[in-house]
Amino acid sequence: MKIPPVEVNYLKKLSSRAVAVITNLALSLILIVVGTVCFLPSAGAASGLEDRVIRKGTSKEGVSLMINVYWGAEEVLKMLDIFGQYGARATFFLGGSWADDNVSCVREIAARGHEIGSHGYFHRAHDTLDLEGNNREIGASVEFLNLIAGRPVTLFAPPSGAYNDATLEAAEGMGLKTVLWSKDTVDWRDKDAETVFRRATEGIEGGDLVLMHPMPHTVEALPRILAYYRAHGLSVIPVGENL
Repeated sequence: MKIPPVEVNYLKKLSSRAVAVITNLALSLILIVVGTVCFLPSAGAASGLEDRVIRKGTSKEGVSLMINVYWGAEEVLKMLDIFGQYGARATFFLGGSWADDNVSCVREIAARGHEIGSHGYFHRAHDTLDLEGNNREIGASVEFLNLIAGRPVTLFAPPSGAYNDATLEAAEGMGLKTVLWSKDTVDWRDKDAETVFRRATEGIEGGDLVLMHPMPHTVEALPRILAYYRAHGLSVIPVGENL
């Protein structure tokens, strides 16, 4: 049976409308799915790993300088002298391989009353290691630092801030607290004393954990940083006391 032209046009319009409706529904569904995925927490956050990492202390009037060390024995010794002038005590997170080559420097850090924490042994990416690998990397560092510093290590700072569940499980199994930072000077990359000073002092408040490294420009900025803290009623205390 031949369909009249009027009905043919009507069916074409109806078909076009149906396609448009289906297309719009499909696009809406895609947007909903994409939006949901974008706003979901990351795997690390969803698994609660972040809750097991310390990024800030509880002190109202104390801030802590976290010095991660895999190089710079000469700068470390200069830092010790500056800390002594200001009555400040810091926490040095030492790489085991560096400590093995600088035993006298490690002992000097401990002798001057500063805190020593583990920074792993070979500066590995801990988020790529399984439990066995994390146990080996952290454990070797802790065992060696305990031996040469003569006091138990209780803190661990993963290199580059990289960690996974196995990292935290290994650290916790050794009685270590995993510590990151609330302020980062990024002094390993930006080699400018004024930039280091600004990042270490801008918005500073009690409980902050300030990350730095033994760099010449950091040593240059350190007296100004400590003087700024003192002028603003803040004392520099080890991370362990800040917690």
